[in-house]
Amino acid sequence: MNSLATVTALLAAAVLFVPLFRKLGLGSVLGYLVAGVLIGPSVVGIVHEPEAILHTAEFGVALLMFLVGLELQRERLWALRASVFGLGAMQFFTCGAVLAGIAWTLGLSVSAALIVGVALTMTSTAFMLPALAERNELDSTYGREAFAVSLFQDLSVIPILAAVALLGSPAEGTTAPGWPALATLVAVILLGRPILHLLFRFASRFGTHEIFTAAALLTTVGLAWLMTKVGLSATLGAFVAGVLLADSEFRHELEASIEPFETLLLGLFFMAVGMSMNLKLLAEKPAIVFSLALGILAIKAIVFYLARRFITHAADAIARPQALALAVGGEFAFVLFTAAQSSKILTANQAELLNIAVVLTMVFAPLLWILNDRILTPWITRGEEDAPFDRIDDPAKPVIIAGFGRVGQIVGRVLNLRSIAFTALDASPDAVDSIRKFGNKIYYGDATRLDLLRAAKAHDAKVLVVCVDDMAAALSIVRTAQKHFPNLKIFARARNRTHLLELRELGVHHIERETFAASVELARSVLSAFDADAARVDATLATFVEHDIALLDRQEAIFRDEKRLIDVSKTARAELQNIFEEDANLDRRGAGLAHEQQNKN
Repeated sequence: MNSLATVTALLAAAVLFVPLFRKLGLGSVLGYLVAGVLIGPSVVGIVHEPEAILHTAEFGVALLMFLVGLELQRERLWALRASVFGLGAMQFFTCGAVLAGIAWTLGLSVSAALIVGVALTMTSTAFMLPALAERNELDSTYGREAFAVSLFQDLSVIPILAAVALLGSPAEGTTAPGWPALATLVAVILLGRPILHLLFRFASRFGTHEIFTAAALLTTVGLAWLMTKVGLSATLGAFVAGVLLADSEFRHELEASIEPFETLLLGLFFMAVGMSMNLKLLAEKPAIVFSLALGILAIKAIVFYLARRFITHAADAIARPQALALAVGGEFAFVLFTAAQSSKILTANQAELLNIAVVLTMVFAPLLWILNDRILTPWITRGEEDAPFDRIDDPAKPVIIAGFGRVGQIVGRVLNLRSIAFTALDASPDAVDSIRKFGNKIYYGDATRLDLLRAAKAHDAKVLVVCVDDMAAALSIVRTAQKHFPNLKIFARARNRTHLLELRELGVHHIERETFAASVELARSVLSAFDADAARVDATLATFVEHDIALLDRQEAIFRDEKRLIDVSKTARAELQNIFEEDANLDRRGAGLAHEQQNKN
């Protein structure tokens, strides 16, 4: 079959199956996998060489890791260190030890059992991140921590590949990673930032947008290729490239340039994985293959869940979905099983059986989410009584105001002036009764509940204004709205600076601190009592506001790290003081020169 027909078949399968599976709530990844199985050699046979497509599509995983690296500014990476090296190490060693022990009891050698345990412990970043993004849970607590665990796994690639080379007998012509690989990685980290900065400055100054995109692809491909030449993974090279550029001024333009290629190639990767499934082996040994796949999912989820609950004392609402997200097998297992086979640690039959089991974990993973959302979660919370709420019979309104206290009421009054209809919700029965006495229409209910938002016709609304007093409730409302009503534009009231940073972390950008503007105006009145120069008072407050907004941007990436946050705040305070002292010195020098000039005259 010619290449044009192959491309047509791939695109047609994606267009048909991916929207269907997303509509069914099974996720786009499963749609790509099933499409690949159907057009692959085991079913219709439109594509006869999935290995060639898989080799090309692996570039999509590299681009994904490049984009992941772009999001990790140094401050954010440092702030995540506890989750990466604490939670990540816990998942890696607990799940790895259990899986390796089971593999050894099933008859594998010690070296083979260790490699199998490590390979099966790895989670698919290419599967997990898009799946969480589709559920609008990537910025949730468990989503961020699941990402930190996968980041630890990516960083562990070097010692894992080195261990494969040491435990087995390397095949002729292969390169075993060791000190040269580590030296190369260190050199890239030390020299890469200034070199890449010069490259992109040159491309942005003298080239077109297409040349800039080419430079971005060159960086990703080049570092991926370099890592493979020293025995490391291409995804690690792409990830390092992203990290090196995370703090550059080109970060946002790089994301926009790379994302279309990443989305398309990542879908192609999963289709190629589906094509490579050996359905003949599945038909010959269905009990073994399905048991192995389900066993991997169950063991990883249960072991991590128990460790998370009893070692870190995490709440069930965090540990359970996190365990599900990390249970799926990873694409790195394919690389590791191939390396183990080349090093004569695993036989070809063992590697093939494990490969198809890992693919099946990706197929079963979306079904686990459905089981959790529709059966497990309702069963766990069945004894909890739902708070009552008013029946909302009104038609859909363009605005929903969650929390109708002093802030929400002012927003509502202004909307009334422009005849913009809104639905007001409040969780305090006393407040609702008091507001109704003045003739205002308001509904009683807890806006953190999905059923109340649905009753308020949130799916047809345009704007959600979150004005509740309770900060945790406000964050819960935002997460629920983002997950189930992604088209809603969210505006939020922040109780304080920390609340604002937490809302920003969730992706809310229309935020107002409830006391900031009033406090600045009060400060204006106080300064005016000491300084009659209104222009100078305005300049002082404008400098303060500008500096405070810039400080928020600096604190956003590190506000979970208290020590680092304190250091940055102290530095910023000193910087602001220096600004005003320099302005005062300039004023004094200007006044002195004016006085001297007056004396001369």
